[in-house]
Amino acid sequence: MGLNIETFDNRSGGNSYYKAISHPLAAERAHELMARLRAADGVAVYDPLGYGEGFGALYSMNGVNLVGVFIQDVTRVGAEIMGQKAQPVTDLPGSKAAILLLTAFDADRMKAQIAHLVPAGCEVVTFDSLRLPNDMLTNPAAYLQPTNFATNFAFFRDDGAIHTRVITANYWARHGTTKLRLWMRLFDADGETLAEWTEPVPNADQTISIDSANVRERFGLGDFTGQLFIHAIGATGHDVVKYALDTYGDDPDLLSCTHDANAWPSDLYAGLPAPAEGEKVVLWVQNSHPCPIPARDIGLNRMGEDTVATLEIELAPYATCALDVAALLPDLAWPAQIEIRAGKHVVRPRYEIKTDSGDYRIAHPNVERMDLKPDPGIAEYSNMLGKGYILPAPILPMDRFSSLALPTPMSTAQNELPIAVIALDPDGNEITRKALGKLPRNHAVTLDAGELMSGAAPAGGYGHMELVYDFSDGGEADGWLHGLFRYRNIQTGNAAETSFGAHIFNMVMTYRNEPQSYTGAAPGLSTRLFLRLGDAPHDTMCHLIYPASTPWHGTSETDLTLVAPDGVEIARARLDIPCGGSRFWTFHGTFDAADRARAGDGAYVLIRDTTCRLFGYHGLLHPKGSFSLDHMFGF
Repeated sequence: MGLNIETFDNRSGGNSYYKAISHPLAAERAHELMARLRAADGVAVYDPLGYGEGFGALYSMNGVNLVGVFIQDVTRVGAEIMGQKAQPVTDLPGSKAAILLLTAFDADRMKAQIAHLVPAGCEVVTFDSLRLPNDMLTNPAAYLQPTNFATNFAFFRDDGAIHTRVITANYWARHGTTKLRLWMRLFDADGETLAEWTEPVPNADQTISIDSANVRERFGLGDFTGQLFIHAIGATGHDVVKYALDTYGDDPDLLSCTHDANAWPSDLYAGLPAPAEGEKVVLWVQNSHPCPIPARDIGLNRMGEDTVATLEIELAPYATCALDVAALLPDLAWPAQIEIRAGKHVVRPRYEIKTDSGDYRIAHPNVERMDLKPDPGIAEYSNMLGKGYILPAPILPMDRFSSLALPTPMSTAQNELPIAVIALDPDGNEITRKALGKLPRNHAVTLDAGELMSGAAPAGGYGHMELVYDFSDGGEADGWLHGLFRYRNIQTGNAAETSFGAHIFNMVMTYRNEPQSYTGAAPGLSTRLFLRLGDAPHDTMCHLIYPASTPWHGTSETDLTLVAPDGVEIARARLDIPCGGSRFWTFHGTFDAADRARAGDGAYVLIRDTTCRLFGYHGLLHPKGSFSLDHMFGF
């Protein structure tokens, strides 16, 4: 079950080899290569770097007359690779291969090293036959340099009433990019290509907006639901395309947002909620690869239980399928949560919730780690770590919104969650702390901010909550604490939700790779966040939280810079947030009408602080009560 390919290394980040062989343009060349291999009398594989197994996972070797797999590392001799026992490359002269596949890019040096071992008449082909054109590469001389593959997928649809919009900025310019272009390919639900185009991004810091309604009109398309593949050509500094994804419609209740997918498919995802009464939860399964997803390779189970219900259909390359959660798990209801067995077939999937009353929201599960184990140091060093790992989330203005939290197991090592929840006012004063004991893996415990506040709003009417580890009853932790946070407009019933994980925040001491930094090594003690702004009639809300594991600077020095779509700065505002506190603010309440008019549609706010690391949530507000909410991204 699942793909045998390494997509991500938690020590070094994304696997650029994986991204190189799964790129849609490389896939076209790979299928041509496979046709040649299947037509050959005999094929040998020389796999000096260990890339063969992953290639075989994406491009089946069925039909290839494979006469041997040869390797360079003596410790791998005899290992099973591509269904064969690996032989030393020195045995290559005895093979009867018509074609030798050398599984490496930039392969000339390795090809020369074995030239004397290649049987007479044997043609040598390499992965260089899969290369993208040089004008699509930041560094053609080093093909697997990560920034050659600054790519990502986005859930993308337009049916005339529901639209999607990908929004980001040219943050690569801050790292030296001078000529950025976006190459894009739009796939429909069947995995067929609907459109392909390239967009120049000439200005540093300019807004990048890709709207499904505009794409639909530009290419004369009908209704579509699928995925958009985005490749940032010329990228430096970051090899991931980060973005906010808005869903909006002609009906004001159709308003929701989520953010960029992980660019690296995972075996497991978690944090998918079961439907509440009157809700339908749809998981969008989107094949990220040029090979089919076999029937029964995608499955769902209740978190903490082993019985798996599987998707019984095969899904074509790059295709999209709407999976009704209740069809597989009919007896499961909120606040139970679901584990997704994805087999590395999909980047982080999206889920969509529709209610009987017509409300709509979209969100995402998170990667469930399989490489973690309990870390006794989290408790052992708690005297120096203070609060340690903190998962902060807004308590939105309590006169308008309810705020709910659901702790979510997010690694296979988490059989118990020893946690507490803390409710704080905007100035960082602790209102209440509630220990939850050791929650079992299959728990269904929700935390209502109204109950935590005993129904009384703090001064200012809002605050934030923090999930932290609490070892008063014992228990184990691994540092990968996550939660799902659900918000509802009390008057209209519109809802939104988001999920994220804990970090150590704002302390000068370090533990493992924490406090994290967007650039450089720990400690990460600065902030650069992207806040996209809504077009009329929407306002934009932002909830910035200043969590601190140990006491840090008394107040933040947070600059809010309003940036026009072309990257030109329009205005600035200063926000001082008390350590441990938060600030809820809106675009219209912070920047005056003249500055908003000068900025125009498509503007954004850059949130910058060089004194501390903030955590932020953003969303749109419609005058009729619908809203969206998700956590922000930084760069």
